[in-house]
Amino acid sequence: MTEPPMTHRVWVDLGERGYPVEIGPGVRRLLPDVVGRIGAARVAVVSARPDLDAVPDPGVPALRITARDGEHGKTLANVQELCEGFASFGLTRSDAVVSCGGGTTTDVVGLAAALYHRGIAVIHLPTSLLAQVDASVGGKTAVNLPAGKNLVGAYWQPSAVLCDTDHLRTLPAREWTNGYGEIARAHFIGAGDLRGLPVAEQIARSVALKASIVARDERDGGLRHILNYGHTLGHALEIVTGFEMRHGEGVAVGTVFAGRLAAALGLIDEARAAEHLDVVAHYGLPTALPADVDIADLVAAMRRDKKSTNTGLTFVLDSPEGPQLVPDVPPDVVVSTLEAMDRDGDRDRHGVRDRDRDGESERCTA
Repeated sequence: MTEPPMTHRVWVDLGERGYPVEIGPGVRRLLPDVVGRIGAARVAVVSARPDLDAVPDPGVPALRITARDGEHGKTLANVQELCEGFASFGLTRSDAVVSCGGGTTTDVVGLAAALYHRGIAVIHLPTSLLAQVDASVGGKTAVNLPAGKNLVGAYWQPSAVLCDTDHLRTLPAREWTNGYGEIARAHFIGAGDLRGLPVAEQIARSVALKASIVARDERDGGLRHILNYGHTLGHALEIVTGFEMRHGEGVAVGTVFAGRLAAALGLIDEARAAEHLDVVAHYGLPTALPADVDIADLVAAMRRDKKSTNTGLTFVLDSPEGPQLVPDVPPDVVVSTLEAMDRDGDRDRHGVRDRDRDGESERCTA
């Protein structure tokens, strides 16, 4: 296999189902090699990118379908429509599907691949920072219901993930913010301090952490829960704002909240809680609750989180032993911690600071 220069490779070690995650400029050109390794005679390419060059010629007959990127496209109806397209094209279990787009595209296309013929190979070409650093890796696929995020899904590992950093050159500032929410939370679950590193290195180290966790706990039996650090409040913020707040933005605020909640429960000291705020703020991410959200609505949404039990709220929180799943957190402590959170007021919570925005094109080359 011809490897482009200046790339990183992370292996997700799942035995016979293991796969590579290729990271760097130009790695999407590896697609024909991956298709050849799989042995697919034809592929369906589901792409959110209008430029045909976003997905190279896979080397076999291909059907191209326009993806509905964005949270409002994460529906079972969309999955059904994709599967009907696969069937019309005549895809069989020995063929493959290619996704190209952000995290919602990898989620939806991954679920369609998991369900079609009870499972067909899928290759992800994530094009957003959020998708490259997290959503495309690990085999979780899901769509939303009105009751909550990602409530219908399946575990379906891809055959390869090609994180071409050239795709990041055209990302708007808010999409950088969206991705850096996941990178900031990785600081507190074992990735180390990623601040100041080239973006390809930040992606590679975040993916390597996730790969090591998925290899030990593919189906959320325990350890994998730590990947949801900051996500319980983050998902609730997405829901109550009607997805006006993006995923990474919600995770950023959720990470600050996780530090404060852990301190309120006596799991960490105030200095460690302050570190949460410092790390999140470094990336130019939102650190406060939106001014107009209702705390009762947030708590109700968090109760519907997949990790919650019948008896109470559950969070992944920091501790002297590292991140851990903490069940049955007293609701009054959750409410008081939320009430003590800053409100955004008139601040621009979606902007990326100038020094971060100016450096993205340069960092994409590293």
